[in-house]
Amino acid sequence: MPLANTAARLILRPPEQRDETAVRGLFAELRQENFDFLALNRDPTAADWDWSAVIDHLRRIADGKDLPPGIVRADFLLAEVDGQVVGRSSIRYGLTDFLRREGGHIGYAVGPRFRRRGYATEILRQSVDRLRANGIGKVLVTCDATNTASATVIEKCGGQLADVVPSTRGKLVRRYWIDADA
Repeated sequence: MPLANTAARLILRPPEQRDETAVRGLFAELRQENFDFLALNRDPTAADWDWSAVIDHLRRIADGKDLPPGIVRADFLLAEVDGQVVGRSSIRYGLTDFLRREGGHIGYAVGPRFRRRGYATEILRQSVDRLRANGIGKVLVTCDATNTASATVIEKCGGQLADVVPSTRGKLVRRYWIDADA
């Protein structure tokens, strides 16, 4: 089956109770790359892990009400293809100083076993579309300077390199702007 057809079937949706096993699996895979799949600093292998509480937390952030300082309204969406969770997107509707420097409006991930199928490009494309639908015309997307695969995805989606800056983690970060209205 052509890759484009598979990526075209990708949908972004909020996490549900039934996704816990898939999320745990992707978290474990991406932890090998020092990447936090949930982007919440919560470990699903910890004894106090509570998936229902995580879903509730993500819903509160999506609602954008009573957010603590430094947190912006954001959607955490799972990327699903043919019933299988293959990745995720964090779509942020505002930028803090930290997000302006190294987080951007969108963070995305694809599980290692699902890569090279066009999923990252489709996740980013759909995420940019959501921001445009919410009135955000210029979208900031970042990646580690050494992550050439992500840089390629961002550029394929129209990203124009603005600069490369040091991160708080001691790495260099490539900062791209995508014109969502183009």
